Amino acid sequence: MTVTVLGLDADDTLWHNETFYQLTRQRFNELLSDFVDAERLEGEITATEKRNLGLYGYGAKGFTLSMLETALLVSNGSVSSHAVSEILAVGRELMNHPVEPLPGVHEALEALSAAYRLVLITKGDLFHQESKLAASGLGRFFSGVEIVSEKKAETYARIFSRHGTGPEHAAMAGNSVRSDVLPALEAGSYAALIPFHLVWAHEDAPLPTDHPRFAELPSLADLPRWLSGVSNEGGLFGRS
Repeated sequence: MTVTVLGLDADDTLWHNETFYQLTRQRFNELLSDFVDAERLEGEITATEKRNLGLYGYGAKGFTLSMLETALLVSNGSVSSHAVSEILAVGRELMNHPVEPLPGVHEALEALSAAYRLVLITKGDLFHQESKLAASGLGRFFSGVEIVSEKKAETYARIFSRHGTGPEHAAMAGNSVRSDVLPALEAGSYAALIPFHLVWAHEDAPLPTDHPRFAELPSLADLPRWLSGVSNEGGLFGRS
C-alpha cells in the first residue's frame, strides 16, 4: 500500500511544548502552596482541565482559565489578587514561549517533504498554533495545515481525503497515543508514535503494539525508512 500523504503532529513532535507547561505548573504550585499541597493541587488542576476541554478547547488560554478556576476552588475564594496576577502572568508567558524545533526536525522534514505531501495536524487555539508554526520556520515544508478542536477517526478521514486519496494511503506521526495513533488507525491509516519524554496524562493510552499499521520509532528521522517499508511490504511493521 503506497503512502502519499503524511500527517504530522506539532507540539512535542516538531517543537518543545510540554516542557513549558511543566514549568508553569511548578510556578502554579508555588503560588498556591499556602492552601494545598502539590499532589492535591495537581489532581485538582488536571480534573479542572479535563472538565473544561469541551468548553475552552486545548491550549494555553484554556489552561490559564483552568488555573484561575482551580485557585479559587482550593483557596475557597480567598486567593490573593497578587496570586491571580501572577497566574495571568505565567499564562501570558506560556503563550509567548520560544518555539524551539526539536533536534533533527529540519533535516527530517527536508527528506520527508521530498517524498510525501506533508500536512500539519494539530489541536489547540488557532491563533497560537499559527503563531508557533510561523515562529518555527517550518511552514515551508507543509502543503496543508489543519488546526482542529479534537483528533478523531473522522477528523483524519476527512483531512486525508481532502489532501490525498483517503486515509488508506496516508500515515500519521506524533507523540500522543490517544490523539495521533489510535484515531488514525481507526480511520484506516498507518500511525507512528514518536515518543517525547514528557507526556500530558490526558494524551496517554495503551500502545496498539499488535496492530499491523502501527510502529513506535525513536525519532522523526526514522520515518522515511518505515514509510518506505510500508509501501514496499504492505505495512507489516510493528514496534521497532
